[in-house]
Amino acid sequence: MSITPNDIANKEFKKVFRGYDIDEVDDFLEQIVEEYERIYKENITLKEKISSLNDKIEHYSNMESTLQNTLVLAQTAAEQAKENSRKESEMILKNAKDKSEEIIRQANEKANSIVSEAQQKVLNINKEFEMLKQEFNMFKSRFTGLLNAQLETLEKFE
Repeated sequence: MSITPNDIANKEFKKVFRGYDIDEVDDFLEQIVEEYERIYKENITLKEKISSLNDKIEHYSNMESTLQNTLVLAQTAAEQAKENSRKESEMILKNAKDKSEEIIRQANEKANSIVSEAQQKVLNINKEFEMLKQEFNMFKSRFTGLLNAQLETLEKFE
């Protein structure tokens, strides 16, 4: 059972013969009531402050928990972004490598085609040269034959 300042102020004692001085007891009780009332109000104020501070502590604890969760999520997101970037760069490098290999293959094919065409042209030129050489030799033989025939004809006229 808690005693309030009103309980102390309204407390009445039995009056006995040869008891304490009533005025002195009343004065002392008034001092006690005033001091108890001050302490009682201070106690209520302190309880309210404690309650308020506990609410704030709970609020800040919730904020701390939220911030920790947010930090964990941010770290996870950063790691995922880093991993995605790494995978994307690997894909880009692989695509670049594949494309460069394709370009090199195409360049090699084109070079081989050009060399093959050049070799074919060389063969054609050599064939044409051989044909012209044969034709020249044939012409030379005929011309020599004609000249010899003409010389013979001239010699016959002499």
